[in-house]
Amino acid sequence: MLLGINVDHIATIRQIRKAQVPEPAFAAVIAEAAGADSIVAHLREDRRHINDRDVSILREVVKTRFNLEMSIAKDIVDIACSVKPDQATLVPEKRREVTTEGGLDVAAGFRRIKNTVKILEGAGIEVSLFIDPEKKQIDFARKTGAGIIELHTGRFADAKNQKQSDRCLAGLSAAARYAGEMGLKVSAGHGLNYYNVSRVAGIREIEELNIGYSIICRAALVGIAAAVKEMKALI
Repeated sequence: MLLGINVDHIATIRQIRKAQVPEPAFAAVIAEAAGADSIVAHLREDRRHINDRDVSILREVVKTRFNLEMSIAKDIVDIACSVKPDQATLVPEKRREVTTEGGLDVAAGFRRIKNTVKILEGAGIEVSLFIDPEKKQIDFARKTGAGIIELHTGRFADAKNQKQSDRCLAGLSAAARYAGEMGLKVSAGHGLNYYNVSRVAGIREIEELNIGYSIICRAALVGIAAAVKEMKALI
């Protein structure tokens, strides 16, 4: 099981005071040394945390795999094509949301998303679509030509009781199995932490988990290297 570390919230800490530190790139280097298999950063349209400079520096320093989360807005797509991350993960984006609230609706936005996939892949960038664990979305994701999906684990992470958690986990497992049968690579993420991650890590078809907030929170107490190593041990 691979582990992608999202460094957005290192930038969030920096932006609280509009300062120069901490640098997301430094966190990325430490995370890789501790065993991270990829580094993830989300360049939001409002630049609330990660900014253009961060993306350029991350592209230079990341030695494993740089995964840029992004919307399908033209200016963001243009930046991605210029920077050329190893992977672009297309996500929905709302200006006032605290964090990504759900998966990309590939069925509703199929034409634009398919065109964006074509542009990014034409620039030599592998594309993943961040979607809810639903058969309909998986079917449309496959039709875009993207080779990877990332299943949104928010419903599982937010479950209020064991019964609800079990039901959501079963849905994730079924979706991962279906996507695998369709020839798609499967990753997952959102809301995963040190208490719930092992259950999702047990789904055979999921190849990678992308985790940010809980690891950065843990890192505030024990350091980034220790936080990454603890998560790697759990998965």
